[in-house]
Amino acid sequence: MRTARRVVTLPPTLRGPDALRFATEARGRGAEVLEVRTDLHPAEAVDAAALAGVMELLVSERGTPLPPAWVAAARWVDRDVVHAGELAAPPGKLLASHHAERPLSTEEALRLWDVALPDGSLVKHVEPLGEVSRARVDALLETQARLGARFGAERVTVLAMGPVALPVRAVLARRNVLDYVAVGGDWKAAPGQRLLADAFREARALSSTGSTRAPPYPHPSPLPEGEGTSTVGRLGILGTSIAHSRSPRIHLQPFDRIDIPEDGPVEALVDALLPHYRGFAVTSPFKIRLARHTGSSLDAINTLVRRRDRWESFNTDTEGARTVLERLGAREAFVLGDGGASAAIRVVASEVGCQLRFLRRAEISGPLTGPGIWTWPDRVTPPDSLRFEGARVAVIAYGAPARRIATEITRRGGSPLLLGAAWFIAQARRQRALWETAT
Repeated sequence: MRTARRVVTLPPTLRGPDALRFATEARGRGAEVLEVRTDLHPAEAVDAAALAGVMELLVSERGTPLPPAWVAAARWVDRDVVHAGELAAPPGKLLASHHAERPLSTEEALRLWDVALPDGSLVKHVEPLGEVSRARVDALLETQARLGARFGAERVTVLAMGPVALPVRAVLARRNVLDYVAVGGDWKAAPGQRLLADAFREARALSSTGSTRAPPYPHPSPLPEGEGTSTVGRLGILGTSIAHSRSPRIHLQPFDRIDIPEDGPVEALVDALLPHYRGFAVTSPFKIRLARHTGSSLDAINTLVRRRDRWESFNTDTEGARTVLERLGAREAFVLGDGGASAAIRVVASEVGCQLRFLRRAEISGPLTGPGIWTWPDRVTPPDSLRFEGARVAVIAYGAPARRIATEITRRGGSPLLLGAAWFIAQARRQRALWETAT
């Protein structure tokens, strides 16, 4: 048994040598199958035989018929199951698929697949996620289990699509044959795809422990009261614009980077995923919303831990805030922003003997002096009035966002102090200890 094969789709802008470079680079990063679709590339733009020489080729018919040369070179040929009488493909190559236009009940989905397929055919069933709820996730898992019982678990892939579908796809992937993922950058073949790097990291970790597949069908029900261990369920980080996050690199696998829109239904999502995840890291802009949703006494939280049938919330950012304030070594400091990170700084300021002045964007009218802390995410545009005079400004972001913020501080007359990594490591240590207590 093994994990699902990781499939990447050739972007529509890539042709000829660029397509071959993409395939080679994707294979080097852990991709195993390359998909080429007729709605993204005309026949003459693709050298199917050359691409098949790089890695296994999946060719998908989307409106325009598949070119014979593509079919000849392909390992699998994707055709819609609604054309059951026309599912011609060389023996052993057929991937019968269906893309539903709306969320389906399991019984509705099964009726679509009441067809006879050639021996060895793969089955791919795709639905929009629709309204986020535990019942909806359970329905997709039940469809996956029932299709697996009908056709064989080793032949079935079930996918959800939508702006918040990523964690549901990750849960489904543990019992899928194929896992459609995104290489990175701005383009994705479908909404909700997780990154190739994250899927490969999970597969590598599972392979090293000898646990390469989920339990056999039917899928397990939620844990009974009082049962379970810290090894049951996934981990993930919830946020917006978090492609730079290093959390998947340092935390135990499986760990998902769940990048959802700022106005996404994060509250409904964490409730729906309770049976499948044992914990979440929470970053901007959801720290305050999820504090309220979980009934926390804290103004903002950055960690959720499963406690049987509910989430318990924590703010390990206080560990990071303590580290940053100690490194800053100031008795007084200004803080730019008053969101989730600022809440953690406020909690520990008195412990380290630092008096803070919190400034929202509208409250900045003159040059700022002395030590300070920049808590705004780099996607937040600072006010034109922001200027520094001899100010030493701690940056609590890390990676590329931190470098962009540092440049902005320098441009406005300040001296940036990059402390994001110190904050991140301090709070992550505490998160890991908390997740180990999950039930």
